[in-house]
Amino acid sequence: MTQKFISIEGISKRFSAAGGGVTTVFEDLWLGMERGTFTCVIGHSGCGKTTVLNVLAGLDRPSDGAVIVDNQAIEGPSLDRAVIFQSHALLPWLTVMGNVAYAVASKWRRWSRAEVEEHAQKFIALVGLAGAERKRPAELSGGMKQRVGIARALSIEPKILLMDEPFSALDALTRGTLQDEVRRICQETGQTVFMITHDVDEAIYLADRIVLMTNGPQAVLAEIVDNPLPVDRARNDVHKHPLYYAVRNHVVDFLVTRSKSFSDADKAALDRRNPPIVRPGAPEPAVVGGDSLTPSWPGLSRPSTSQAG
Repeated sequence: MTQKFISIEGISKRFSAAGGGVTTVFEDLWLGMERGTFTCVIGHSGCGKTTVLNVLAGLDRPSDGAVIVDNQAIEGPSLDRAVIFQSHALLPWLTVMGNVAYAVASKWRRWSRAEVEEHAQKFIALVGLAGAERKRPAELSGGMKQRVGIARALSIEPKILLMDEPFSALDALTRGTLQDEVRRICQETGQTVFMITHDVDEAIYLADRIVLMTNGPQAVLAEIVDNPLPVDRARNDVHKHPLYYAVRNHVVDFLVTRSKSFSDADKAALDRRNPPIVRPGAPEPAVVGGDSLTPSWPGLSRPSTSQAG
């Protein structure tokens, strides 16, 4: 079995409800992720996706269970984990350089100002903002602000990059451009990413694995979809891949139908420690046990004269 870099182990989240009752948002979630993988979580509002992300960030504590990252239990916030929210959350009185350098100086407190700015500059350039270092957030477009947020998060070289619908407030063109940038950066740096999204096509384009959660309250992790598209996929080619619609239809069917009709009997039948891994359209059996973190089949190439993936 492949060593898990991130291990979510039986976490639950409960809140006190009116009248002395208890509301269980989700219960007994188990999920393992390898280093360098991109995982997207999809589910309807109220299933606890953001709560799971906050637990990974150390901003919230589970009612039960634990989360282990690189063999260490999460006990609170840490600079080993960077979060990008829906809002850019920049400090408005600081420039682009100031916002990124602030994060760098927090991680490496003994560095000189020159060392901090040199390190920050690499990540400002990485997200395509070289030349905008002295601009303040009020002078930037929405997409540029999110680029600064991405640069700031990556500049502390986190073990995990946590993203909570970071592109949802952007127009379609800017969103697509930033998706391309994030995918390129993650491929180049080997960054481990855990991302929440409601966009099925975004998940298929970005993720190695798509985690499907049932509706809340009492949501469960229903299954994990292995993305069979080639690792080197390009945006313009994704929809041409012979397995694209099999994956998309499977996820959409879950969101529209199966997530709502998931019964108590279905939940009872789940092996929650080993959620089913589903490979839509794969030549192998459709569902396998969740023991292995690495797909047992290599995927298919795009239909072209050159091999991909």
